[in-house]
Amino acid sequence: MSLKVNFIFRSKSKEFNSIEGVFETIINSFGTGIIANKLYLPKEGANLFSLISNLAYCKSLKGQINHITGHVNYISLILGKCTILTIHDIQSATSGNFLKKIVINFFWFKLPALLAKRITVISEFTKNELIQLLPEVESKVRVIHNPVNPRFQVKSSKPFDEGLPIILALGTKKNKNLERIVQAMEGISATLLIIGKLSIEQIQLLENSSVSYVNKYYLSWEEIFNVYETCDLLCFPSLYEGFGMPIIEAQAMGKPVITSDLGAMAEVAGNAAFLVNPYSYLEIRQAITKIIADGEFRAKLVTEGFKNVKRFDPKFIAQKYQELYLSLTS
Repeated sequence: MSLKVNFIFRSKSKEFNSIEGVFETIINSFGTGIIANKLYLPKEGANLFSLISNLAYCKSLKGQINHITGHVNYISLILGKCTILTIHDIQSATSGNFLKKIVINFFWFKLPALLAKRITVISEFTKNELIQLLPEVESKVRVIHNPVNPRFQVKSSKPFDEGLPIILALGTKKNKNLERIVQAMEGISATLLIIGKLSIEQIQLLENSSVSYVNKYYLSWEEIFNVYETCDLLCFPSLYEGFGMPIIEAQAMGKPVITSDLGAMAEVAGNAAFLVNPYSYLEIRQAITKIIADGEFRAKLVTEGFKNVKRFDPKFIAQKYQELYLSLTS
């Protein structure tokens, strides 16, 4: 007998699609035991009209098995007991002004977490942060890592370009640490490929530097795959991540990875990346130059990366979720 599960997503956006990509991979990896019903909220944002509209949209789902996939945690207020809530990170509960933090903490974290039957988090790092924020929900929390999309795999044997490598930087928000990447690349013969819309300040920084760069944004999944194929290494020294999908995506594509030695990044990367202090542009620079110059070290990172991504096999991750859904019916 198959079990129907409603997967509730935030409103569709050309700018934000990482959560959708993660759960699309999971849904496609289920066996015959799960019937997935994907639902996208009608309204973007967190204004009162959007909140009321989205809650009304989900009212008819009350009592069914519902999985809130992320960022719209408040929907659990109307769904009833058979609800699974996935929390990717708690950054929004700890940033902004005092009033905003109070509102977000209560309506996006505390109430939804108390009402949900089960809570999944995508890393041990996020679990620890959530329990520190809401110790009363510890017994509900399960760590289920994100899967790597099976389309991320080596399709061509593009040799590493030691003369003029393409260094991939994914994301332009403050936590993505683009400014220090630019500092680190000063004087290095390479092209910085930046994915994400640049701010005016970031454009000025790049134009005033000696760094050669290309900027792309609002990419389709097919274009993202192509970006990974064409780059030579991923530079991802983020200041904060709940997981860090680019790490395992690049590893699956056979690319050496530079990432942060803190939080979820070190957990996800395993022993298969060059870990740096993300607050030190000098360490980022040393990592870039080491990977460019040392072919043996580079090859080791790639080999270890292939081993590491096996932990994030989609069928293994989907099985964990399937077991969780079945536990709600027992």
